[in-house]
Amino acid sequence: MNLHQFRFVQEAVRRNLNLTEAAKALHTSQPGVSKAIIEFEEELGVEIFSRHGKRLKRVTEPGQHVLKSIDLIMRELGNLKRIGEQYSAQDSGTFSIATTHTQARYVLPVHVAKLRKVFPKVNVSLHQGAPDQVAKMVLDEVAEIGIATESLAAYPDLVTLPCYEWQHVLVIPGGHPLAQKSGSR
Repeated sequence: MNLHQFRFVQEAVRRNLNLTEAAKALHTSQPGVSKAIIEFEEELGVEIFSRHGKRLKRVTEPGQHVLKSIDLIMRELGNLKRIGEQYSAQDSGTFSIATTHTQARYVLPVHVAKLRKVFPKVNVSLHQGAPDQVAKMVLDEVAEIGIATESLAAYPDLVTLPCYEWQHVLVIPGGHPLAQKSGSR
């Protein structure tokens, strides 16, 4: 039993039981695919496919169960590959930030430049939008994090954390009538 046999069975099903098309998709020969599937069935002791002559006609009932197991194994194999990729390339990749125009223009450039200096193999990507769009980009996994100036309490699936505070000030000349109001400096 091997992964090639699993792939051949999966591809045969994807290609509507056409082994010639499965072989083309897998860049191998049709007789090789056919032989591998037959050897796999012999090893399992069940027929995965019912046949008419040399042609596959349908997936058998035991074949349905075998396919479910193969799908699970192949998914887990993909997960193993992703784990390896993540740990072998921890200092590279793409980091996407969804943010408002103001943050992208005035707050983030210095921080993004520092991030790029520390992690030169990481592509930092900014996606701009209104606060609701920022929330949607994070929920839709377009961005890993979002930075917005408004509370996004309407999105219970998101965790919001304060990272800094705005300080709003009015700047006026000393002789301006508002400078005479209490609380002015």
